[in-house]
Order: sequence, then C-alpha cells, then structure tokens
Amino acid sequence: MEYYLAIDLEATCCDDNTFPRNEMETIEIGAVMVCKRTLLSVDEFQTFVAPVRNPVLTKFCIQLTGISQSQVDEAPGFKNALHNLMNWAQSFPGFTFCSWGDYDRKQIRSDCEFHGLPFPLGERHINLKAEFASIRGLRKKMGVQEALHAVGLKFIGSHHRGIDDARNIASLIPYIYSPEAGG
Repeated sequence: MEYYLAIDLEATCCDDNTFPRNEMETIEIGAVMVCKRTLLSVDEFQTFVAPVRNPVLTKFCIQLTGISQSQVDEAPGFKNALHNLMNWAQSFPGFTFCSWGDYDRKQIRSDCEFHGLPFPLGERHINLKAEFASIRGLRKKMGVQEALHAVGLKFIGSHHRGIDDARNIASLIPYIYSPEAGG
C-alpha cells in the first residue's frame, strides 16, 4: 500500500526584521498519512521543535502560531524531532512527501543543512497547492482556507498550527486525486 505524507511546518518568525528570513527554524512539525487507495487519513504525527538560532520566540510568532515559549523549550531539537518523524513515517512504506506549496520542503532542507543532516524525505515531493490549481483549471493558486471553501469544507482547528494545517491539507487530497476530481 502507498501513502501521501502531508506535512505542515511552523517556524520562528518576526515582523520587525529581528532576524533574517533565511534563519527561520522549524518549531512544529505536523504530519498526516493518507492512504493513496482510499484517500483517507490513517495516522498522524505532531511534535514541537526547540529552535537554536533564535531560541526565544518573538511576540509576533507566539500570536501567529499560538505556540508558547514553554512548548518549544520542552521540545526535542530538530535532529531528534526529525528522527521521530521518520521513525513514524517509515511504518508506512511507499509514502510520498506532500505539502501545500513549496515552503515546507525548502524549510526542512534548510534545517537539515543547518544541522548537518541528510534530507530524509526523498527527492519526490508533491506540491498539493499546484496540483489543486491544475486539477481545477485555476490560474491563481489558492491557500488552504480558500481551497477548503472552494470544495465546501470548513477549516478545522487553528490556522498556523502545523498539525491542524496538515489535517486540513489531508482533507483536500481526495479533491485532488479521486477519479471524480480528475486526478
């Protein structure tokens, strides 16, 4: 059996140029495994991640994500968090890494490079945002909330929380890959 691995990350951020954009670090990994045959979610994974470049979250980041300083202070570092994600994911052979857009793939690569780790998710990546736009014949790509609205679904949970975003992304996969969707 094969799977889609929908991942959404949250990262350190600021609105006052406190640190450069290329120094953002993952602070939450949310992942949902979706069976390619049934297009149903079968399991999920979530962890917070302790940042090292900018270990103190900005007020902007806390307000945007709802992630607290204590949650990242008590979290594993990126290396251990990634190891835990991969241990979980590898119990689903034949998974393909997916995300809404390309940000999450780039952020994981950036974190891996910073920490001297190999990129563990393989070279195949599906940009579900582009796939959704292509299937629906859209010129402009939609955000997750717009896409959910377009198919008659509501966003569930908190926006800018990795696990909630991953769950909502997973709920869009049937609208991309079911025979009725043309995928």
